[in-house]
Amino acid sequence: MKALPETVSSELEKLKGVIEVVVGIPSYNNAGTIGYVAETAAEGLLKYFNGKGMILNSDGGSTDGTKDAFTSSQTDGIEKLAFNYRGIPGKGSALRALMEAAVLLEAKALVFLDSDLKSVRPWWVKRLATPILEGRAAFVTPYYKRHKYDGTITNHICYPLTSVLYGYKVRQPIGGDFGVSYHTLQTYLSKSEDVWETDVARFGIDIWMTTVAIVEGDKPVFQAALGAKVHDVKDPGKHLGPMFSQVVSTLFLLMQEYANVWKNKCNTIEDVPIYGPLEEVAVEPVVVDRENLKERAKKGIETHWWFIEHHLTDLKTELERTKKEGSVDSKTWTKVLYSCASLFREESSRKDIINFLIPVYFARVAAFVEETAYLSDEEAEQKIEEQLTLFRDLREYLYKRWEG
Repeated sequence: MKALPETVSSELEKLKGVIEVVVGIPSYNNAGTIGYVAETAAEGLLKYFNGKGMILNSDGGSTDGTKDAFTSSQTDGIEKLAFNYRGIPGKGSALRALMEAAVLLEAKALVFLDSDLKSVRPWWVKRLATPILEGRAAFVTPYYKRHKYDGTITNHICYPLTSVLYGYKVRQPIGGDFGVSYHTLQTYLSKSEDVWETDVARFGIDIWMTTVAIVEGDKPVFQAALGAKVHDVKDPGKHLGPMFSQVVSTLFLLMQEYANVWKNKCNTIEDVPIYGPLEEVAVEPVVVDRENLKERAKKGIETHWWFIEHHLTDLKTELERTKKEGSVDSKTWTKVLYSCASLFREESSRKDIINFLIPVYFARVAAFVEETAYLSDEEAEQKIEEQLTLFRDLREYLYKRWEG
């Protein structure tokens, strides 16, 4: 079953071949911000693409008037349409419907923008779409400046793991704002229907799109310099449970699917081109409750100590210290993540693996907060790069765990 309703398909048929760039905005109860995102996108389409664009809102059944806010936004000169997608509730299903719409329209590029953005600018649309329209890229990821405690799943899992596995330094592989070529959209939609019954239909969609584009894309991946990202930031110890589970599960499943790719990669990691100038911008501070993270880490590791004794005997000493202190060093964290990725191939253990990994992730974030408390965002970024190097240097540990 398609995620795009048939009535919407009929509407879009009239515009086939006319639209060059589609801006797709997935939403769920974002009435307070979606109007601004839509108006800014329209300004970008008018200014940079001569109005040859359309804005689509794929909504998950909002009850706060999100679709009305989108429909009433001032986007004069640009076609727009809002609809409820079909399928499993979640961001992935929303994006799938937008992909189907862009392919139906035969658009050259689809730009995804998060609906909770407060920092989006008209030139974001230009930078996310232009490398694709110029034939240089199959997929464009965002390159933001973010506060050192914003994007903890990205910083400590997705960025280092994706870079080391597939050999390309994509700084924001789950950034939310992307540019996608027509060919890459077709690749996504050609995947088995079963894919859309997994966590890919939820928060797993971003890491799935990025990984598939890196591995199967017909052209390189680019990054777009977008300045600062200001959005609804969440404390990792209080709000990121479902997102963590869905993103990490998808990442581990992709490791299985593409094992023959990453096992044959050398240790080099290539820089990914950045489109647009990098500018000095201010970012909003992110407050993290470090003590809450440490307490949740200690309690969670105590609860799942049986998992360590059964699966991670070589790390018992290090994790004893984590259980006591509520924080974990980068080296132990890397080994834990590599071990869990290897164990994830056993389907019956997957829930236990994620439930164990969450408190260790809390411990890693708590440790990072302690390590960088008096560092600037730029200095903290160097710590992230050092961790990436450690992930690379410990690849042999991953290979041994994977084969064992």
